[in-house]
Amino acid sequence: MERVRIVSLKGIRKRQSAAIHAGQMEAARVWTACRDAHLAARQEHGKWPNRDALQKATKGRFALHSQSVQMVTHAFLANVDTAQQLRNQGRAEIRYPYKDKTFYPLMWPAQAMHLEDKRMVLPMGRGRPSLILPKPEWLDQPCACKIVWNGLHNELHISVAEDTEEAPLLEPTHKHATVDLGQIQQAAVATNEGDALIVSGRGIRSLKRQHSKQLGEIASKRSRCQKGSRRWRKLGKTRAKLTLRYERRVRDLRHKGTRQVMDFCKEREVESVFVGNPDGVRRKNSGRHHNQRMSQWEYGKDIDYLQQKSEQDRIVCFTGDERGTSSRCPVCGHRHKPKGRNWRCKACGFEGHRDIVGAVNMHPIAYGQVVPFPKRITYLRPGNLRRSSSPGTGHRPDPSGRRCLAEARNQAPQDVCAGSLEHAHELCHSARSLPALAG
Repeated sequence: MERVRIVSLKGIRKRQSAAIHAGQMEAARVWTACRDAHLAARQEHGKWPNRDALQKATKGRFALHSQSVQMVTHAFLANVDTAQQLRNQGRAEIRYPYKDKTFYPLMWPAQAMHLEDKRMVLPMGRGRPSLILPKPEWLDQPCACKIVWNGLHNELHISVAEDTEEAPLLEPTHKHATVDLGQIQQAAVATNEGDALIVSGRGIRSLKRQHSKQLGEIASKRSRCQKGSRRWRKLGKTRAKLTLRYERRVRDLRHKGTRQVMDFCKEREVESVFVGNPDGVRRKNSGRHHNQRMSQWEYGKDIDYLQQKSEQDRIVCFTGDERGTSSRCPVCGHRHKPKGRNWRCKACGFEGHRDIVGAVNMHPIAYGQVVPFPKRITYLRPGNLRRSSSPGTGHRPDPSGRRCLAEARNQAPQDVCAGSLEHAHELCHSARSLPALAG
């Protein structure tokens, strides 16, 4: 299993930065040459160039290492294959690569990297000095890598192969679960044995809304500046800095939320997990404001994270269509468009959590089995270790820490003092500060 580790190149020398800058421009020229060859083949209705044809057409033409050029051609063909698959699925608006690129990441395969005692050598091509960078302590063998510009400085992304210890296989118990992804609730899980979990996504949604407002304010200020001026460039750096911080926080919450989902399944010895793909929901036109929220919904990353974590936990994970699961009553099958977070059936009077209804209705689609609605629902927030259970109603959080202080005051006098009360309040506040501020 591969894991990408990021090394900052913020403190490298100016000569190295200039070499990276020139190499990224040359990599963009390779991409443009591949784009032109593919476009010409489509216009002439001829055979599309394959890997060998592109490698032959780009060999010896660019001031880069030969294997770096090959990596760019492979990335281009992967982009073409993805566009073709989406178009075959009915996404006619998807276009093949057509834009001109000014910069493109520099890439090297594992066999091109050379490691020495305290440095790693990345070749830049025949007759050109190699790029010499400090070697991280954890890097003990050559790996595939690429240099990416993050808006402020360059970063080195290294793909490290990790050896995961094989966990013992679970005995066949025929336990399975379904996951309904969403925006307000990041994930809703329902097992076939009557257990359910809801992981809140309000923190991620709040961060996205905050970031959109920040970008709007910066765009408004830059519109009043002269392009290329000192203030214009300063606002651009501020925008990149805020974007990087936002991406780190959102990625952290997504990983923590998906980890809570897999831990929930692992504790209940679930063998198979079905994740609904809500692609059709995001493609529906629902107005300007809701379309913006839908466009920022990164459900594909949640699916990838769940698949990676399920592989680590030795759980089978697959995905499929979930159309109609949120609008059908799990008891009588009556259909109507729900409003709010509580699902109320107009035919039989059933009431339940809207996202859990969607997860329960996925069982007949994925496993051909009708399961009862869970009576016990666990509510969690990403990054919060505290759990709450309720027989179908939500649980209000305690961001102020009053409940922890009340529990501490109820202890014996010899076990608690004023200092421990303050310490309990600090621990409670620190554990809830991120979800409370984000949500």
